[in-house]
Amino acid sequence: MNKLMLATAIVTALSSGSLMAKEWKEVRIGVEGAYPPFSWTEPSGEVKGFDIDIAKALCEEMQVKCTLVKQDWDGIIPALLSRKYDAIIATMDITEERKKKVDFTQKYQHIPARFAAKKGTEVKLDKAFMDGKTVAVQRATSMDTFITDNFPNATIKRYGTADEAYLDLKSGRVDYVMADSAAITDGLLKKEGGDAYEFVGPKLTDPKWFGEGAGIAVRKADKDLKEKFNAAILALRASGKYKEINDKYFDFDVYGE
Repeated sequence: MNKLMLATAIVTALSSGSLMAKEWKEVRIGVEGAYPPFSWTEPSGEVKGFDIDIAKALCEEMQVKCTLVKQDWDGIIPALLSRKYDAIIATMDITEERKKKVDFTQKYQHIPARFAAKKGTEVKLDKAFMDGKTVAVQRATSMDTFITDNFPNATIKRYGTADEAYLDLKSGRVDYVMADSAAITDGLLKKEGGDAYEFVGPKLTDPKWFGEGAGIAVRKADKDLKEKFNAAILALRASGKYKEINDKYFDFDVYGE
């Protein structure tokens, strides 16, 4: 092969991605470990939950060795971009704002957001009613953005974890907590004393704030990894493995419509 032919072959391969594709024998996955039932941290330090089981099943389906890397939510995207890990599986909503920084797989679950409050508490989702009300959210979540954008005169208390928000609701320091409905059920309503609290207001799924469901975040350059995850998600759904994991934590299909 002469130099011209070789150069042409290299350009063609680069443009098709065949020389740039990574084999992905090992994948590091960022997880949170502070958002039950999706992820929580045992006293031993082991991280468990729906997201963790899904991550392990996806890795098995893709036939790759996976390492789970625990990361606080506040820094979870910056750590992906700085290559601390290769993907995020942490109930992260696929939103237009996040798409500016990272790429997403298709959804692997879709659960509405809800408000919760002490039983008998009213909520109206209009600016006049929310004026002066105090809402607890986990910092830098879709719920945080929703309250910030829609109720500028509400007092927003932001926390590093959902559990901290639930504690302040129980102590009376906030009027409402807002999170994924499944997280509120597991982290508040099913816990001791949770029968004093309930969901208030409608289920919230507006794509403008809550996206198209939760997806796996990857760096924009790693499209081959994204496609491996996409294929694996479909395979888990088809094989029944997804349902097996789902039913371990929920009494409904968290994949959604």
